[in-house]
Amino acid sequence: MGKLWRKLTLLFGRGRFRSELDEEMSFHRAQMEAELVADGVSRDEARYAAKRRFGNATRLQEQSHEAVGFRFETVVQDLRFALRQLRHSPGFAITAVLILALGMGVSVAIFGFVDAALLEPMPYSSPNRLLDVAENAAAFPRSDLSRADYDDWKRQNTTLSALDVYAGTGFLLRLGSTIEPVPAARVSDGFFSTLGVKPMLGRGFLPGEDQPGKPKIAILSYGTWLARFSGRRDVIGQSVSMNGESYTIVGVLPRSFEFAPRRDSEIWVPLLDKNGCEQRRSCHNLYGIGRLRDGVGIDAARADLKRIAKQLEAQYPGSNRGQGAAVQPLSELIVGDVRPILLTLLSGAALLFLIACVNVASLLLVRSESRRREIAVRGALGATPARLIRQFVTEGILLAAAGCAAGLAIGEWLMRLLSHLLPKVMLIRLPFLGDVSMNAHVMLFAVAIVLFASALLAFTPVIRLSGVDIQEALGEGGRTSAGRFWQRLGANLVVVEIAIAVVLLAGAGLLGKSLYKLLHVESGFDTTHLATLNVMAPDANYSTNVKLIALYREINRRLMALPGVQSVGLTNALPLQCNCDTDWIRIEGKPFHGEHNEVNEREVSPDYFATLKAKLVRGRVFTEQDDLSHPQVIVINQALAKKYFPGEDPIGKRIGNGDLAPDTMRQIVGVIRDVREGGLDQDVWPSEYEAIYRTTDNGFSIAVRTTTDEKAMIPSIVNTLHGIDPNMGVYGELTMQQQIDSTEAALLHRLAAWLVGGFAFMALVLGVVGLYGVVAYSVSRRTREIGVRMALGAQRSAVYSLVLRQAGWLTVTGLVFGVACSIGASELMRKLLFGVEAWDMPTLAAVVFVLGCASMAASFLPARRAASVNPTDALRAE
Repeated sequence: MGKLWRKLTLLFGRGRFRSELDEEMSFHRAQMEAELVADGVSRDEARYAAKRRFGNATRLQEQSHEAVGFRFETVVQDLRFALRQLRHSPGFAITAVLILALGMGVSVAIFGFVDAALLEPMPYSSPNRLLDVAENAAAFPRSDLSRADYDDWKRQNTTLSALDVYAGTGFLLRLGSTIEPVPAARVSDGFFSTLGVKPMLGRGFLPGEDQPGKPKIAILSYGTWLARFSGRRDVIGQSVSMNGESYTIVGVLPRSFEFAPRRDSEIWVPLLDKNGCEQRRSCHNLYGIGRLRDGVGIDAARADLKRIAKQLEAQYPGSNRGQGAAVQPLSELIVGDVRPILLTLLSGAALLFLIACVNVASLLLVRSESRRREIAVRGALGATPARLIRQFVTEGILLAAAGCAAGLAIGEWLMRLLSHLLPKVMLIRLPFLGDVSMNAHVMLFAVAIVLFASALLAFTPVIRLSGVDIQEALGEGGRTSAGRFWQRLGANLVVVEIAIAVVLLAGAGLLGKSLYKLLHVESGFDTTHLATLNVMAPDANYSTNVKLIALYREINRRLMALPGVQSVGLTNALPLQCNCDTDWIRIEGKPFHGEHNEVNEREVSPDYFATLKAKLVRGRVFTEQDDLSHPQVIVINQALAKKYFPGEDPIGKRIGNGDLAPDTMRQIVGVIRDVREGGLDQDVWPSEYEAIYRTTDNGFSIAVRTTTDEKAMIPSIVNTLHGIDPNMGVYGELTMQQQIDSTEAALLHRLAAWLVGGFAFMALVLGVVGLYGVVAYSVSRRTREIGVRMALGAQRSAVYSLVLRQAGWLTVTGLVFGVACSIGASELMRKLLFGVEAWDMPTLAAVVFVLGCASMAASFLPARRAASVNPTDALRAE
């Protein structure tokens, strides 16, 4: 620290330093002069004698400056000399800067996404005090709350200053003559105050405004206010029609507001009246957010809510058996799924940056070896080792600075590119990925990696040249030692590069294989030629089961009349979405102890299974007669049959609720092959299918199997639906393949696979280039030796073998270390793998083969050059 202070003093307080130095030197001369006078020497003679003994004052000042620090003039000289050196070697300079810029730019860009997702605080008041509050059960580690449980939790807890809930919903919004379906959210009255969010216009919900019977009010999102209401400030107090009912707009949320769990909600309304589900304690449809009291930790809150859940389980064993409490930071809910992928990408970017630095360090070492004679000459002419070292430090820092400038530009460009390339559905689900920018955190990260690169590049040549022997370097013998040194150190660097390339290639291979398996997972139905969409029918027009059945049949009739339509199926939930909308079942005649046998519950039309091309294993599917006027029947999947009817035929068996109430009893009439209702990466659950003709739900989905391009058929399908009823809301028009590609699992796996694949490709190129450089340099240093060998009769094949053997050993060593490291790295990213083991042998074998072939191909050119050496020319040149 003292040396640094003296250097800064010298650099920025040069005048004061010179003054103090002159004063100290004058003091020492005066002391020596006084001693001579005391010995009897005259004052004039003593003054001259003191000056002679003390030495040249100017030279002493320069030596003092050099001892304490460096002069500003020498810094400028070093910079000018470094620029001249780089200008004389433009190929080296451009290559080094581009490699550094690439490594830095990728690292900075990926860190920008990590910062936006994991480091930047959520846009709420004291976000570290916010909790995600949910229930849990054997089948669901995190499940939604029932409204009755929420009321009890809110009243009885002692650790939360606030507990509120939210749920998804949707409305048919009428603006003028246009009716459009809009996604919305129902929330409790304190939802926004718990988050610490205040509307930019109007007000939030007041206490008690979420209770049944209260006036219908709404708050708009900022985007909806701009897009649907033209950003008018007089919108506050205006009434709008939603689902045929009048709602008064009381507020507009700020532009910065986002709530990822309900990320696409355009309108926010209070809970108000209890729907059919919320009237039963056993029905769960709400999620909670809580705010910790001051001085209370998350563990205390979790224990408190578990205590309440235990009490409710004892009080309501029928509905709350096995129901616990799941409490975690709200940030974990929002970024938990994306954290492993982002950290994996950051690790990959860091490895790419490291391999870039190693490559440039290798280039610097090659260059420093070629400048040994220059260094020796400068040393022989009086340049001190410190002066020479400072020159190389300056060149290294200059390269790092140039690479940093270009890297920041590349990083910012990559941030914008990736933000634009991310699918819209992914930005809706993960809105923070759209807020990536070159902020203070990213700049600090950039400074850190620049300092690392500067230190590495500055001291790499210094390590070698600090021990240069001037006489040896001036002579011919230095050449051989230099070659031996470079062969040792350069070889080690290449081994590191190849090992890193193996890690990245293996990671990319495993992620790519996981993505392939995910997208080709057995779905249980034919996903081709399927067009899908969702429908919201106006409540006022379809309020009874009879009217809904008439609508279903009219939709089927009109769509089947379209050219190119093969079959039409209706359901309350399309496959490959989620294991949700579940039911608790009890098997008649089997032992029952109050357990919750949870299965997926789906409502489907008679032609639904035929439309999916789902295979009927036994029994029958639904017919047009399976409505409210006939006994209730169900179709089950194989998973349900295997779990609850092992070794027996389930056809004819009856299922009901926990009490086997007569109105819940339904008979099994068919078994279908498992259709994957849950996500691509989720297990197949037991599922029961009921006839859609028994429902009163006006929201449903349609699947249309076509004989032509399904995507081209979608506009005709939408127009036909609007022709049936212009007030019907239609949304989510996608092909089944688009549905699959837009699932969160597919999006995240695809992002990881493509980006790590890009890193791996760049690492492969850099590793191969590094190996080529080592082998080519080694060949150039051994030209005389090769010439002697060929003069003594060595064949060209022997020269090929000599060079390729060296490259082969380096490649094999790097591959061995790389495979070992890649297995360890793959274990760390196990959560990202689907259907693939971390030690997947085919993937590792493919990586070894590709990298081995690329490395040997890169070594072939230097080997060919060596085999083409003319012995006479080689010996004459030496």
